[in-house]
Amino acid sequence: MATDSTYVWNGLDKNGRKSQGEIVATSVALAKAQLRKQGVVPKRVKKKPKPLFSLGNKSIKPADIAIFTRQMATMMKAGVPLVQSFDIVADGLDNEKMRALVTAIKNEVAAGGGFAASLAKHPKYFDELFCSLVASGESSGTLEVMLDRIATYKEKTEALKAKIKKAMTYPIAVVIVAIIVTGILLVKVVPQFAETFQSFGADLPGFTLFVLGLSNFAQDWWFIFLIGFIAAGWGYTQALQRSKAFKDKVDALSLRIPVVGGIVHDSVIARFSRTLSTTFAAGVPLVEALESTAGAAGNAIYATAIRQIRDDVTSGTSLYQSIRSTGLFPSMLLQMTSIGEESGSLDEMLGKVADQYEAQVDNAVDSLSSLMEPIIMSVLGVLVGGLMVAMYLPIFMLGSVV
Repeated sequence: MATDSTYVWNGLDKNGRKSQGEIVATSVALAKAQLRKQGVVPKRVKKKPKPLFSLGNKSIKPADIAIFTRQMATMMKAGVPLVQSFDIVADGLDNEKMRALVTAIKNEVAAGGGFAASLAKHPKYFDELFCSLVASGESSGTLEVMLDRIATYKEKTEALKAKIKKAMTYPIAVVIVAIIVTGILLVKVVPQFAETFQSFGADLPGFTLFVLGLSNFAQDWWFIFLIGFIAAGWGYTQALQRSKAFKDKVDALSLRIPVVGGIVHDSVIARFSRTLSTTFAAGVPLVEALESTAGAAGNAIYATAIRQIRDDVTSGTSLYQSIRSTGLFPSMLLQMTSIGEESGSLDEMLGKVADQYEAQVDNAVDSLSSLMEPIIMSVLGVLVGGLMVAMYLPIFMLGSVV
């Protein structure tokens, strides 16, 4: 399958003036065809050379898509034409890959394609939920309103993910540093003490002998442990990507971990409520909205449950009864869903549930961060302090004998 590339071109615009720029296409011929559709007479088109050092060529992250959506919503609300909005947004982007993506979408739209259809050609960055909401906005003539809703949804979702990631990054980083420091002490520092202890001519304390044994073991096998650690990390990542059964087990396990499981549960409920609220408010039929929500659940256990809810709703069961039958969703969500169905304000009620659970996740993450700090410091103290005590204990004992 041909991949998109960036081409630089120069030629004459619609008014016969010299012009130049960049365009994304799968070949030179298609690049020229796209330019002609835009009224440009291309003189020279060639593939853009790649920079020798591409450290600044960052990948496209979900946060970049959220920012792009918000900027497009702002432009559309201001009355800026769609194609011109793409140009304005692309000019303000520092990420080369993101700029190329926006340019590619603009060229497809300028060539006569629909906005949603153009986004659907890039499924890596725009999922079915995103494309279906944009398509709904296009068909109803409320694209700017829909983009604003999508932007709000993306911003809240990414803020929630960033909050959880930030809480997890700190303890993981500290643990990794602790392991590295302990390894260095065992491989480089402890052997220096061992040479000194050999001249004592006395029996060493059991704790010191234990640490010296660990040091010898680490010196002999540290490279094997390093390779094993890297291989385990790589294998875990590959298993998550390739084995659905393994991923399902990991998702199920994540819900049962003390403290962390509660945060995962609340974040899934918040994501379910926010996604269903956004899609339902956009006029997407409930069955299709549930399918999109299942894809955005973020947990295999709940994704399966949401698809079961979709099947029950399709057979005529109310949403409240369908959710209740799974036994996985909290009573607050059930009651708000029941009220929303009866009052005709389901999107509003689900939005309030999402706000509530997002706030709970924020509080839980803050509490977890506060709890982890003293635990981490204690672990560091035991690791590093224990090694130092083991090394100086024979010296203290020797001093007391003298």
